[in-house]
Formats: sequence, structure tokens, C-alpha cells
Amino acid sequence: MILEVIVRHYRRRTLGIVLAFGILMVGLVAAPASYAATPASGTGTLTTTHTTITYNGVHFTTPNASGQPVNNTPTCNATTDPCDNFALQVDLTGAPAAYSATHAVNVSIAYPSKPGVEYDLYIFNASGGLVASTASGSDPTSAVIPAVTGAYTVTVVPFAPDPTVLPTSPSYTGTIALQQFAPAAPVGTQSTPGFTNYPIPRTDPYSDTAGEPSIGADWKTGAIMYKTDMDPYSVVFNDAVAPATATWNDRPTFTTVTSFDPILFVDHNTNRTFVSDLLPNTMSQYSFSDNDGQAYTPGVGFGIASGVDHQTIGGGPFAVGSAITQTPTTAYPDAVYYCSQDIATALCALSRDGGLTYTGNGTAIPIYNLTQCGGIHGHVKVAPDGTVYVPNKSCGSNQGMAVSTDNGLNWTVRTVPDSTPGSWDPSIGIGQNNVGRPSGTASNTIYYGYDDGSGHAQIAVSHDRGLTWTPSVDVGAAFGIQNTAFPTVVAGDDNRAAYAFLGSPTAGAGGSSNAADFNGVWHLYVAFTYDGGATWKTIDATPNDPVQRGPICNQGTTCSGSPNTRNLLDFIDSTVDNQGRVLVGYADGCIDACVQHGTNTMNNGYDALATIARQSSGLPLFATPPGTGTGTGGTTPTATPEPGSGVLYATGLAGLLAALQVWRRRARRAAPVRTETEEDS
Repeated sequence: MILEVIVRHYRRRTLGIVLAFGILMVGLVAAPASYAATPASGTGTLTTTHTTITYNGVHFTTPNASGQPVNNTPTCNATTDPCDNFALQVDLTGAPAAYSATHAVNVSIAYPSKPGVEYDLYIFNASGGLVASTASGSDPTSAVIPAVTGAYTVTVVPFAPDPTVLPTSPSYTGTIALQQFAPAAPVGTQSTPGFTNYPIPRTDPYSDTAGEPSIGADWKTGAIMYKTDMDPYSVVFNDAVAPATATWNDRPTFTTVTSFDPILFVDHNTNRTFVSDLLPNTMSQYSFSDNDGQAYTPGVGFGIASGVDHQTIGGGPFAVGSAITQTPTTAYPDAVYYCSQDIATALCALSRDGGLTYTGNGTAIPIYNLTQCGGIHGHVKVAPDGTVYVPNKSCGSNQGMAVSTDNGLNWTVRTVPDSTPGSWDPSIGIGQNNVGRPSGTASNTIYYGYDDGSGHAQIAVSHDRGLTWTPSVDVGAAFGIQNTAFPTVVAGDDNRAAYAFLGSPTAGAGGSSNAADFNGVWHLYVAFTYDGGATWKTIDATPNDPVQRGPICNQGTTCSGSPNTRNLLDFIDSTVDNQGRVLVGYADGCIDACVQHGTNTMNNGYDALATIARQSSGLPLFATPPGTGTGTGGTTPTATPEPGSGVLYATGLAGLLAALQVWRRRARRAAPVRTETEEDS
């Protein structure tokens, strides 16, 4: 999403879209090291014996919006742009060798939660580099950094100070503490799953522009739908040969305009594919297909007239209940939801006619406000009982989700109590049936995968729509993962799920920043549970081919353009096919010479090659393959179904936006259908 690079750290602001691109560039290179304490609240040192620091902030009367919208770090001075800086020293001298691998530093500021009141939090390292930030507008506001010895500056900025605080009282209180990570996930005893990776043929002219892909499965035809900023593709796997091969069929939509933030969703109940492209005027060009992209029907209205970013589409059965008035208006059986954040809030709209129109043709319902969660959210998911979930990486001091049990009429925020705010959007997987569901539970199991802000891959499980949770566990511990990006979770049977993510065993806050000295190597990992989250088995799905070398930047426009450390953009995606195989759609940032160049990140090409990792062995997510849904589907692919034994066999803003294209998108093209085949094992 190009607009995210503008609004990521200032989601409540009015965007200054009339600013010249040159001014934006000046903002991008402002040096955090020049900030001055105005005044300093104090200093403190964290050690293994002094694990918590509390302090009172200063009293603010003047707002500071200096970093908006041209930068995502503030300017601080004593007259017009006040800040409060706390000098933090982390000293782990004498700590056990593994201490940093099991602990993090949690920085939190608390203030009375009132509409319109907001204090933002920034953490800088000794050289002035931004390590972490939170501008959620929620109380408390928290950020987590790795527990690494060094000097840091904790900067609090009064974007909108509380005028009712007495002059003799602090505007906020701060707490800085060393915290222990979630324990390593117990390891399952099932056979280890395997994956084969299938990149798009290089002959496709846009094969290497595949950041933040979406993926879905048509359970009737077996086709896998894949989309990034390129056209949608129908990918057909041939399991009659070993290893299986993949054919990428270009399925262009009718749009020829510049596209941002593309998204795709396949409803496996109906096998309808939904495709949307966010346009520069904050509207979506949107359509759906009932034959794997061979033909499209344009939607009419999107329910959200001004959603600027993080659009997402999901669907599933309507919820039932005495107080519910929203039901299907056509023969299409499922509800369809279109959600997007709009700087100061996030909204969802309901379609009752299969995605043709949405609630009110221009109206939508807020799912939370900024006193509850930050504006940026993850992908909407719908449970078999009709419960709707939209995850969020920052809901006060935790991660959480907006939940609706009445078809989007009302929403409640529920949090994972032992989580901390993260760097990337979390993801939810939902059990698709009652197989393995714990007795006495009234809803399908949900699996909440997230990075905890310090880089670890955590997951928690709920059996009651997020009212209570199992303790979070670290599914990356078996590989020593210290930095995580792009969580994505999918479930099959109620007790089977898979959590995919990019991970690196290299520690340090540079993993999600611009840090040129971060030499981490990233692979695609997938963790499986077959017992409802009691145990997990994690595998490296790309053991011989890194997905990225160096950082994966999530700092918006401050990410380096040379090299382009934001090449992979904001997420990956996963799905399950009609045999229970897990498929992960991702962009490969390390190809050709980069694969063999060891830890030298200077040799990384920062590519974004469209790729699918497909499960080729091990237990699937369905003990018995599910039905094929009610959709008409498209051309049946050439494939040999695997035995139904539950085991997979090894076979197989106009001017400004245009200027910002260095980070984002290309002009889409209308192209003829073409078929190419390539397999990469």
C-alpha cells in the first residue's frame, strides 16, 4: 500500500498530500541524532538485577506534530516542538550467554485514555537510528526492543496533550522492564512435513515485482489463485508427475490504472475469487470471478468511501441469532466483508449479495477507535459459525483483534493478554470444521500468530472467540529465530493449523529497519500443530535458498531506496487446498547470485520474485479431504488426487503518489491469458 508509507506512523493525521516530493525527501533524511532533550525526564540503567525502571514524564501543554506527514520521526526543540527524552542504558554484563535470546526490553507509557489525547513513543539507538516506535494513540502505548547491551533514547512526543492535567502533574508515566519471552513450543512427534517451492517463470515481465502476495484455493477445481501488484494468476499443479509441476495462467482483470495494495480472497465454500486494487483516490477497483479468473464481474460500491490503506476481503457463513437482521439477499449463501483502515479508525462493510454491493453503497461500520487499537490491521477472517475477526498488532499494551458475532453490526476488541505490540500485522487461522474440536466449546478454535516486537514468532490459541487464551509459545525457538516478519496462519480441521513466517536467527533491532549492518539471513518457516496447539513442529521450507539477506524494512518512506530494503513490502499469505496441503504465497528477495553469497548482504539483489511454497509431504491439515464447495468453478486442472488417507505423499495522492512509485507499484496492464510452466524443488 503506497498510502501506508505515508500514514504508517501518523494514522490519525490529516495527510498533507499537497506537499512537494522534494519536501518529502528532506523529511526522510532528517537525522534523529540531532534531537535534544526538552527536557530530559531522567536516566536509568536496566541490568539482570535491576529489571524495572519507572519514571514520571514532564508536563506537556504544547502539541508536537512536527513529524507529520513528511517524516515518521519527530523534531524536538524547546520552543515549538516539545519532546521528553529518557536516557536508557541496557547493561547485560555478566548475564548468561543465552539471556538476550530469551529476554526483551518492554517500554510503556501510560496516560488517561480520552478522545483526542495522544502521546507517541519512539526509541532510538546510540547512533540516532530509530529502533522502534508506536503511534497508536492507545493507553498504554508500548514498544519492545531486543535485550542488547547499549545506550538508547526513549522519546515521548505529545501529538495531542491532555489539557486537563494539572501543571504540577506529569502528562504520562513511563515503565521500562526486562521481560522473558514466551517458552519454546513443545515439539510434536508427527512426521516432519516437506515443501517444494514454485517460482513464477522469469519470462513473465513482472515476475520480480511480487511484494505482499495474496493466495487462495478453489476447492472445486484445485486451482490456486495468486496475486500481488501483477495480474491475478491461476496456478495449476500436476501431481501425475513426481515432483509435481506448476503452470501459471495469467488471469488479468479489466483494470488498466495504477494499482496500490492489491488483495485477493477465495471463499472455499463457494469457490468465488475476489480481487481488489486500491486506487490513488482511495477507492478500490474490485471484481469477482466464478471460474478462476477466466471472467470477472465488477462490484458496485465498496462500503468504504475513504479507506486509504490495508484493504482486506474475507467471507464465510452468515452468523445466526435472534437479534440479527442481516441475511443474504440473493442465492449467494455467504457473507462477504470489505475492510480498510482510514487513519483515525478502521471500518468494515458487509455484502449480502455475494460481493456485488456492500452495506449502504458507501457506508461502513467502525470496528475500533484509536483509544483501543492502532489504525493498521491485518486480514479479515470469517469462522464457520459466522464470527468475524480482524487482527491488530497494537491494542494498548497487547496485540488483539476486533470481533463481530452479528454479521458486522457490532464489534468488540479482545486482546491476547500475554502478548506485546509487534512490528508486523498478526494473522488468524480458524478451524474449518468440528474435527478435533475440544468438547464443550461453542465456537471454532482460532490460532493467533504474531511477532512480539522483539522478533520472536509467537502463537496463542482460543476456543471461545478470544475471551480466553492458552499461554503464547515460541514456534521459532527450535531454529533459534530472533527476528520474524510476515506472520500468516491457516487452519483445516479444528485441531490442525499451520503458522508460516519469515525468520532469521540473527538478533538485533535492525531486522525490521534500515540498518545497513544487519547481516541476517531469512528463510520461510512453517510450524504445524495437529493437536490444537498443544505441540508444534516447525520446518524450514526454504533450507537451501534464503528469502532475504539483510533487513526487511517496515519503516515506510524512510526505508532505503538503494538498496530497496522494502522490497518484500508488508505481508505474505497462506491457504489450504482441497487435499489439506498448506500453500504459502511469498516473494523471494534473494535469487540468482544472492543465494550463494553467504552473509554478505551487499550481494543481495532485494528482488521480489513471485513464489509458492507447496506442502509435498507430511500430514495435511485435513484428516479427510473436505467437500468441494458450491461454486461452478473453472476448467478442471490436470491432476491426480492423492489417497484420502490423511497423509500427503512426496509426489508432489496523484502527483505525490506517482513520485513514490520507487517504493510501490507499477501501472497495471491488460494482458492475454498465457500459460507457462516451471518447477523448482
